[in-house]
Amino acid sequence: MSTPTSTELPLPALRTGTESVPAAEGPQTAKEFTSDQEVRWCPGCGDYAVLKAVQSFLPDLGLRRENIVFVSGIGCSSRFPYYLDTYGMHSIHGRAPSIATGIATAREDLSVWVVTGDGDALSIGGNHLIHALRRNVNMTILLFNNRIYGLTKGQYSPTSEVGKVTKSTPVGSLDHPFNPVSLALGAEASFVARTIDSDRKHLTAVLAAAAAHRGTSFVEIYQNCPIFNDGAFDAIKDRDTKEHAIIPLEHGKPITFGVRDEETGLGDKALARAGGGVEVVETAAVPTEQLLVHDAHNPDPSTAFAISRLTDAGYLHRSPIGIFRQVERPTYDDLARAQVADAKAKAAQSGGTDADRLTKLLNAGDTWNVG
Repeated sequence: MSTPTSTELPLPALRTGTESVPAAEGPQTAKEFTSDQEVRWCPGCGDYAVLKAVQSFLPDLGLRRENIVFVSGIGCSSRFPYYLDTYGMHSIHGRAPSIATGIATAREDLSVWVVTGDGDALSIGGNHLIHALRRNVNMTILLFNNRIYGLTKGQYSPTSEVGKVTKSTPVGSLDHPFNPVSLALGAEASFVARTIDSDRKHLTAVLAAAAAHRGTSFVEIYQNCPIFNDGAFDAIKDRDTKEHAIIPLEHGKPITFGVRDEETGLGDKALARAGGGVEVVETAAVPTEQLLVHDAHNPDPSTAFAISRLTDAGYLHRSPIGIFRQVERPTYDDLARAQVADAKAKAAQSGGTDADRLTKLLNAGDTWNVG
């Protein structure tokens, strides 16, 4: 049996996420998706790696640039639209999912992406995010998590660990942090994944799967901030520790990690069921049939949620990485368009002019004439 790398994922067959998006006329290159704007992030920022991966990946979608739109909020990551030669909008703090919902609903011919950060999405934008997830709007949300407010120079964020010393918490944060993946699963998002800025292969594979999904795709990206929170994810990036720190998730395979057995390909640690949740066990101490096999397509998100809870709140020891959930259910924008089409068809059957129908609508229900 071949031994996969710790975060290896197979590349899925790509589709647009909506078959109504017009295809490009010929092959495209990353250069065509790169704008002429100077990229302005701090040296060593993880955003550079994600930007490069996205620019290189977008041609694989086979879509015209004018049929792709990136919407961002406020923060370092939210400068993303400037650096892509697609349509884009640098919107307002925390509201990118709401604006993207309007775009996706009104324009079926667009592939809609949201770029946001842990502060933008999980603080002022928290309600906008969870409602986009529960509605299952046809968009892809990339949440860059560096566990700090970078743009405003180093205050603690909703994902900062308890006790975090920052400019706004000089004696340590008292807040219990959000687990973005747990939050997304709790909102019953239909696609939930986590990846790492520095793992180009895994990042690209997750992006491909997210783009192929019809509905809201939520991708948390661990992203290093070298200025205000450097080394936050060293455990899962360092060659000497990452095989013990990363719990790789691959659909249909037992969830194991740690030192790999050359013959079986299994790690020396594994996940097994424990009551209503999951626990880490020694692989050799448990019969193979009792190892937890990852099922990303399970319509019940309970097990995926239990796996997400294994994320160490300090990000110092371990973290599940990969696609947690990938299920199909009707999308909000498809249902809304079908509802409008049905109403138009019924109106046409009833006869009369558009003006007649508008007058009838305005005078329907509880109405009053004043004056």
